[in-house]
Amino acid sequence: MSEQKDQLSWHRVAATDELPDGRVMTVSIERGDSVKQICLTHHKGTYAALDNRCPHQGGPLGEGSIECNESGDCYLRCPWHGWDFDPTTGRSPGAFEDEGIETFPVDERADGIYIGLEEEPQHQRTVTDVMAETLVEWGVTHVFGMVGHSNLGLADALRRRELAGEIGYIGIRHEGAAAFAASAFGKLTGRPAACLTIAGPGATNLLTGCWDAKVDRAPLLALTGQVNQQVFGPGAFQELPLKDAFSSVAEFSHLCLPGSNHAELMSLAIKTAVVERAVSHVIFPDDVQTLPAGDDQLAGKPEGRLADQRISPAPEPLQAATELLREAKRPVIIVGHGARFEMEEVIRLAEHLKCPVLTTFKGKGLIGDQVAAINGGHPLGCGVLGRSGTPIASWFMNESDVLLVLGASFSNHTGITPKKPTIQVDTDRMQLGKFHGVDVPVWGEIGVTTKLLRESLAEDFNSVDHTDEIASRWAIWRREKESRLRDDRGNGINSAAVFAAMNKLVPEDAIICVDVGNNTYSFGRYFEASGKQAVLMSGYLGSIGFGYPAALGAWSATRAHTVSSDPFWKRFADRPVVVVTGDGGFGQYPWEVTTAVKHGMQLTHILLRNDQLGKITKEQRAGDWEVWHTDLVNPDIAEFVTSCGGLGIRVDRASELEESMQRALAHTGGPSTIEIMTDPELV
Repeated sequence: MSEQKDQLSWHRVAATDELPDGRVMTVSIERGDSVKQICLTHHKGTYAALDNRCPHQGGPLGEGSIECNESGDCYLRCPWHGWDFDPTTGRSPGAFEDEGIETFPVDERADGIYIGLEEEPQHQRTVTDVMAETLVEWGVTHVFGMVGHSNLGLADALRRRELAGEIGYIGIRHEGAAAFAASAFGKLTGRPAACLTIAGPGATNLLTGCWDAKVDRAPLLALTGQVNQQVFGPGAFQELPLKDAFSSVAEFSHLCLPGSNHAELMSLAIKTAVVERAVSHVIFPDDVQTLPAGDDQLAGKPEGRLADQRISPAPEPLQAATELLREAKRPVIIVGHGARFEMEEVIRLAEHLKCPVLTTFKGKGLIGDQVAAINGGHPLGCGVLGRSGTPIASWFMNESDVLLVLGASFSNHTGITPKKPTIQVDTDRMQLGKFHGVDVPVWGEIGVTTKLLRESLAEDFNSVDHTDEIASRWAIWRREKESRLRDDRGNGINSAAVFAAMNKLVPEDAIICVDVGNNTYSFGRYFEASGKQAVLMSGYLGSIGFGYPAALGAWSATRAHTVSSDPFWKRFADRPVVVVTGDGGFGQYPWEVTTAVKHGMQLTHILLRNDQLGKITKEQRAGDWEVWHTDLVNPDIAEFVTSCGGLGIRVDRASELEESMQRALAHTGGPSTIEIMTDPELV
């Protein structure tokens, strides 16, 4: 016995008086990078240690009880389905005696109860290890999700990659927030993050965020658990036809099966997300996740799998576009979200023509607004066109004689007129002339095409210098905004004042996530972008609740350089993250404040509170409807954030705005929220 003891590793699990006779408890023993759970029993003065998993369905025996019958026979009873086992030997009585539980040596010492374990066996590589390694090889740096019973094998593979410092994992409070965070990450960087859930409701909770990514053309990877293969079809607990459920939203949706080429399956999922700027979905049956893979199954890599995406346009449409621009005296460039990563060449073309640059709301901030005093800006920037925009942008579209539309989708929210001669450039042929015919549809990458247009025009063009006129229109609008600062009906702070303070204080390189509602319209109208900031929103889906989870995704992108040596991530490193929401939007995922606290995310949250769904209230009134059920009952939100471990500040007067924003922006080590009491009519 002494020799056997010497070969074991002994672990103190309880004090001698901690577990009363007739009781059981679960104890956890850390071994290397894993944890072994054991059911410790105390029966008739004897301690015993049994494997904590019931062989029926894995029930936690340490949560069970020792029960004795009239004959005096006592058994450890599983809390899930009542299976019985001898509390000291682990044997099952009667017809089930062959179904015993593994036991472990116990040593009662003066200082406590010890359990002896053999040396931990070396981890056997699994198919999900191969797939997690493939994620790393393809440059995926972050996973947002919730660990649960049908994704534990996959979660353990991701844990190993996190332990190796190769991937970041953000555990969220609601799966919908995970999908929004991943969507925002893709919008900001052009590269996919992953979201992880269990089968059934966990997977379906992803769908709204996945649709947000799909309609805004952001790469996203959804990883969902599934029930065991054996019970596919008959309707097991939490079984849903996930491939069917994701068929409309995912460009790629496939099951991971025992016979799959696992590295290739994950490689194709990531490649689809990147190339198609789409949602990819991989389904992991519970029993497949831990199948052995072997060292000969190599992780997938992107080398040789991705072609150069710089598509040059055909000569004929390029020539037609050049001629139309050459003759124009008042050309205007309109950029949408699709031009996000190509603005250097776009701005060079604008500076060549000295023409106005307008943006869609989704494109806000891609060029700086006309030389703002604090944030720099650009002399040709005219702000947002459309419902959330400035009168400057509308003026120049109306006065134009040619529109050059780059990476925009012609949504009715933006209101690009079909009555002007139009050149449209996009990498997606389906977007060209999608809603109405345009004069010159050009299929090509935006940066390449604008460079060729600039070179083709040389000095032979008729565009007038719009610089002074742009400055004049901005002066008119700024006088109007200044006059609105004095508006006060006694029902809260006006939105013009909120965004005037933001114009002064938000860092010029901030990543700004905005939600949906009156706060969003006011942001588009009043906030003046520096051109170095990045603005993220739920564009085509317009989903309330996007803002705060998006900030989780944006913050993670600013830390991607800590898990990847790719120099690409340096451009996002340590940039400040600001989020703008209303109380309605924040109410969708308020507990994600605790996610931000847990991970030390320095988020500055500017919350415009008006105790109603203000945008919907306005729509009801505008349509001669009765205002109905748009009022909200809120807690003290600043106090709530503080109770979660963040910094909460409540602002009741406009005079407090700047000092409060300075304090929140300077807060380190976690999130801050400024709860601003606003007038819902002064937006």
